[in-house]
Amino acid sequence: MRISIRFKWTALISIVILMAYIFVGVLAMRTVQNVASVNEIHSFTNKLLIGGIVVFVIGVLLSYFAVTMVLNDLKRINKTIDDLNKKPDSDSRIKLRKRNDEVYDLTVNINKMLDRMQAYTNQQKEFVEDVSHELRTPVAVLEGHLSMLQRWGKDDPQVLNDSINSSLQELKRMQSLIQEMLDLTRVEQIDSAYLEQTTEVKPLFTQVYNDFKMLHPDFVINFDDDIREGSKVKIYRNHLEQVLVILLDNAFKYSADRKEINFAASTNSALLEVVVQDYGLGIAKKDLKRIFNRFYRVDKARSRKRGGNGLGLSIAKRLIEIYHGSLEVESVVGSGTVFKIELPLIQEAPAEDETSKGE
Repeated sequence: MRISIRFKWTALISIVILMAYIFVGVLAMRTVQNVASVNEIHSFTNKLLIGGIVVFVIGVLLSYFAVTMVLNDLKRINKTIDDLNKKPDSDSRIKLRKRNDEVYDLTVNINKMLDRMQAYTNQQKEFVEDVSHELRTPVAVLEGHLSMLQRWGKDDPQVLNDSINSSLQELKRMQSLIQEMLDLTRVEQIDSAYLEQTTEVKPLFTQVYNDFKMLHPDFVINFDDDIREGSKVKIYRNHLEQVLVILLDNAFKYSADRKEINFAASTNSALLEVVVQDYGLGIAKKDLKRIFNRFYRVDKARSRKRGGNGLGLSIAKRLIEIYHGSLEVESVVGSGTVFKIELPLIQEAPAEDETSKGE
């Protein structure tokens, strides 16, 4: 265990002074005993005693100085934590000069913990604000239709029918939003048991391709399967399927006149690489960095019309990152968008040679 550098120097200086004093005293005593009278020996002993007291006082003062400095640091830590208790939103942090001791290490760890807590608090606050904002529109639409029906619309069959259809549409959107919020919450709190699950890649990708081919017969889906037989990744099967569904669903939703999707998957010695490409409207450069943010939509009106809530890509990216993969995006406005996934493959142990088995 490391000792505070102040205590190291204090102890070292005190010990050196004390040892030097004892050594000089013993040497002097022997010399005096050989050449001096009893009175001189008595006088020297008194001086030696006084010197010992002085050395002791110096050691105490040095220790007091070191302890006082450590206590001052602890007071700073305590004051900062006190301030944060009174004002949780504060971004105050403990400030100490960089040095190599335990108090500084403790300060660094406390500051890191405070940063994580503040990030979590900000995330929760943003989440509540975003949810409130997202729910405000469908609730306002429902309120408007119901108020209209209450006043006069119930007597007009056409108005009644339109209002009911619009209300049902908004209710479905709210249901979808709530489901996606639950999915996002589950992603943030994935059971550790899922992290040990493995998935064979080839059958899953074939199944997802066939599902979307059936759902979108009017689209051309170019499926490029270059997956090595038996390849596996360390990810829960449903989570990988969920990510693929999110990306492909977005590709179909935001395709323009050219109804064509590229869906490619390949494996090399270390990675599973997946590409989902559409030839749709594309995403502006200023929006690319934010499309993985929760509730972010490039075009809110367009997304609402297509049933998007702005949570799917957040869920997909978080899932991939939890399993130590990456999800990147490239896009050109008017030309389309490409999403790329990389996940580490499980490295299979080489099969034992038949010759070695025989031996």
